[in-house]
Amino acid sequence: MKVGIIQQANSGDLRANIDRLHERIRACATDGAELIVLQELHNGLYFCQVEDPTLFDQAESIPGPSTEAYGALARELGVVIVLSLFERRAPGLYHNTAVVMEKDGTIAGTYRKMHIPDDPAYYEKFYFTPGDLGFEPIDTSVGRLGVLVCWDQWYPEAARLMAMRGAELLIYPTAIGWESSDAEEEKKRQLDAWVTVQRGHAVANGLPVVTVNRVGHESDPSGQTRGIQFWGNSFVAGPQGELQAVFSQEKEEYRVVEIDKARSEQVRRWWPFFRDRRIDAFDGLTERYL
Repeated sequence: MKVGIIQQANSGDLRANIDRLHERIRACATDGAELIVLQELHNGLYFCQVEDPTLFDQAESIPGPSTEAYGALARELGVVIVLSLFERRAPGLYHNTAVVMEKDGTIAGTYRKMHIPDDPAYYEKFYFTPGDLGFEPIDTSVGRLGVLVCWDQWYPEAARLMAMRGAELLIYPTAIGWESSDAEEEKKRQLDAWVTVQRGHAVANGLPVVTVNRVGHESDPSGQTRGIQFWGNSFVAGPQGELQAVFSQEKEEYRVVEIDKARSEQVRRWWPFFRDRRIDAFDGLTERYL
């Protein structure tokens, strides 16, 4: 399967961001992509740097304007597209939601971000209610997609449950970067940890991982911090954690990467982690702390 990945630097001009995404989706489709994955909250700026009630006005319904526009593009190009949207579910109830558009333009399924961070410059708990759809893969014409979102990527339980339910690859739309006051050594540790933990999910589950991050600097509207330098480095890892593609740390980039889904079966035969799991001894995983 050929997967198109679009790593983009966004501005406050929503229309311009979307137009560039559409242009790059077309380019990926021309290059043979069957599945195209966009970064987290791809239409606009990462607004969670501040707590501002007026920003809820950016949320939209699902189905809604984005699913209609990207659905029409998916239908025209005959591709599956993974979106990441600020969902308005009801007054006062909002989610960070991934939507998979089938190649006929319909909604194949949705996933609501389960793990919601709350850190300086990442005030997501102010905006997003934790997901309530569970860790369920989404069936599409290109396979069963284990779609998760950003902060979910640090949790092996989320990846495992997607794999146990038959996901054929793990997909992480992401918005992560550095605060500029961090030392260079700390920045390297953070980036290395981010890549390592996700490669670990690939290894532990014998599945490819596709991670698509933002890139570029976005200022903090409050002036409390120096903003976020999103670190790009979108990547694809194979089922043994092998890196098949690594994107730029500083530049916008789109690329089509070929994934061999059949390879997962062979890797799981070599490394039968699912066979040897001690499910009789894992009860403690449902506790907060032991």
